[in-house]
Amino acid sequence: MLSVIVHVRSLQYMVPAGIMTAAATPYFLGSAALRVLSAALPRRWYRRADDFLYTIYQSMVLFFFEHYTGVEVVLYGDDPSTLPPENILYLSNHQCTVDWAVADMLAVRQGMLGHIRYVLKDGLRFLPLYGWYFRQHGCVYVKRGGGNNEKVLAKQMKRQVQDKVPTYMVIFPEGTRYNPEKRSAIEKSQGFAHAHGLEVLEHVLTPRVKATELCLRAMGDYVTAVYDVTVAYSTTKTHGRQPAPEMADYLMGLSRQIHIHLKRIPIQDVPQGPGELQDWLHGRFVEKDRMLKKFYSDDPEVRGHFEGRGRVSKLSVWKTLPSTLVMCAITLPFLATAEGRDAYWKSCLGSVVVGWLWMAVIQ
Repeated sequence: MLSVIVHVRSLQYMVPAGIMTAAATPYFLGSAALRVLSAALPRRWYRRADDFLYTIYQSMVLFFFEHYTGVEVVLYGDDPSTLPPENILYLSNHQCTVDWAVADMLAVRQGMLGHIRYVLKDGLRFLPLYGWYFRQHGCVYVKRGGGNNEKVLAKQMKRQVQDKVPTYMVIFPEGTRYNPEKRSAIEKSQGFAHAHGLEVLEHVLTPRVKATELCLRAMGDYVTAVYDVTVAYSTTKTHGRQPAPEMADYLMGLSRQIHIHLKRIPIQDVPQGPGELQDWLHGRFVEKDRMLKKFYSDDPEVRGHFEGRGRVSKLSVWKTLPSTLVMCAITLPFLATAEGRDAYWKSCLGSVVVGWLWMAVIQ
C-alpha cells in the first residue's frame, strides 16, 4: 500500500514535468523555423513573433505551476495587475528553481509574460534546447567571479533597446540559491560582506552588483522602473527555516502558498554613480533580510506572512489552459506512432547538437 502511495505521489510530479519536457522539442523547432523564415525581415519582427510564441509556452508552464498545484499566490505591496506594461529590471532573492516561475506569475498579471528575459549563469548556455533558445530570446549569460566580455554583454542588452522590444529583465543578484542548510555558502557570503564593510545578512546572500550595473548602463532610460521582489514559500514547520521547495516537491503540492512582495521603484530613484549602486542594492537586500527574518520568526504573530495586507491573487484558468491544449495538440502527434516517435527523437537530438555547436561559436 505504501509503495502505491509513493508511486501516485511521484506521478504528481512526473506527469506535468513530462508534458513540459516533451513539448520543448516541437516548440524549439518551431522557434528555429521562425528564425530562418524571418531572416530577411527586420529583426524586431522576429523578436515580437518570438515573444508571442514564448507567451504560449510559458502560459503552459503557469498552468502546471498555478492551476495544477492549486498554490495560493499571496501578493503584498504594489499590485502587478494595476501596473501598466513597462520595461523593467526585476531584482529578487533566489532560493530554488521555482523562483523562475514566480517571475512568470507576476509578469502574466501585467501582460508581460512573453517579454521575460533572464540574466543567467554561464554554465546554463549548454543546457539542451533551452540554452540556445534563451540566448536568441534575449537572455544574457554571465560568468561568476568576473571574466565577462562586458562589451559583448552590453551589445546584447542594447539590442532590446534598438529593436524596441518590451523587456522584463529578471536578475537574481545573489548569483546562486540561498539554502539554510548550506552553511559554507552563507558564511562565505557573510565574510564577503564583512570584508567590504557591508551589513551582514542572515536570510539572503550578499548581492553582487555587476549584472544590475551592466543592465542599467546598457539599457539606460529604456527601463522605466526596478521591481524589487521578495519571495517566501509557506512551510508546515512552526519554527526555523527549511529549504525552499525544488520543482519536484513543488509540483507535488508541498508548498501551499507563495508570498510575494513587490515594490516598484522608478528608475530615476535608482543611483547610478560609482559605488552608489552597490550601496543601494545592498540596502534593498538588507530590507529583504528584515522581511524574511520576520516571515521565518518563531513568533506566531508574524510568522508566515509579510507586513501589510496580503491579497490572494487568482489567475483565470483561461489565461493558461488554451496554451496548454495547443502545446499538447502539437506534441501528441509526434508521440502517438512509432514513426512519429522516431522523428521526435531524431529532431530532439539534432536540435541539441546544433544548439551546442551554435553556442560554442557565438559570444
